[in-house]
Amino acid sequence: MKVLVSVKDKEEAVEALNGGAHIIDLKNPSEGSLGPCFPWVVEEVIEAVSGEREISLAIGDFTYLPGTASLAAFGASHLNINYVKVGLKTKSFEEAIDLLSKVVKTIKSYNGKIKIVAVGYADYSRVDVVPVDKVPEVASEAGAHVAMIDTAIKDGKSLFHFLSKKEVNNFLVNARRKKLMTALAGSLKFKDLALIKKLKPDVVGFRGLACEKGDRVNGRVKQERVNEIINLLHE
Repeated sequence: MKVLVSVKDKEEAVEALNGGAHIIDLKNPSEGSLGPCFPWVVEEVIEAVSGEREISLAIGDFTYLPGTASLAAFGASHLNINYVKVGLKTKSFEEAIDLLSKVVKTIKSYNGKIKIVAVGYADYSRVDVVPVDKVPEVASEAGAHVAMIDTAIKDGKSLFHFLSKKEVNNFLVNARRKKLMTALAGSLKFKDLALIKKLKPDVVGFRGLACEKGDRVNGRVKQERVNEIINLLHE
C-alpha cells in the first residue's frame, strides 16, 4: 500500500519526502478538494523530489467542462509527473465519461507514461454529482488507470462518515475487476487507519492528517506526522 501525501509547495514536499511518503501529490487546498497548484510551484516540487518518488498532480474539481479539463491536462502532460488526478463533479454518468475521455485522449496524445486518476466523492449527495460507486465504471469506460474516492467538502468529515465499510469495499472490488488501481482519501483520521489496512487499497492519500494540528489549509505537512502515518499503516 503506497502512502500519498498532498503538498502545496517545495518545503512541504521535502517534509513528505523525508517522512517516507511514496507519492508526492501536488494540490492547492485553498481551491478545493483537488485545487491545482501554480505552474512554478509544480516545477519547484518536481526539482526538489528529483525523481526519488512518484509525483501526482491534481488539476481540478470539474463540472461538465471537458474543454477546460482537457487544456489543464495538456499542461500537465508536459511535466515530469506520474499521475494526473481529475475530480468528477459532473451531474451525470454520461457527462463524467465524456469529460474523462477527453482528458485521457489529451494525456495519451502528449505523454502516454502518465496515469490518469478518476476521483469521485464520498459525499456526492451533498454536492449533487455522479455517485461515487459509478466511478470505477467511468474510469474503465474512459480509459483511465486509477479509481479514487475523496471528499468534496472539507469540513473534517471523513469518507467513512458517508460510506460504510461494505460500500468502500464494493468500490475497491469493482475497480479491481476492471483492472484499475485503487485509491482512498478524504479527511482520513488516525482511527480510520486500522480499517484502511483491512481494505487494502493500492494507494491511500492524506493531507490534513499529515499537517500540524490536522489543519489541511493553514497547517503545514510535517515529516514526523507522515512517518507516524506510515508506521501505523505498515506495522
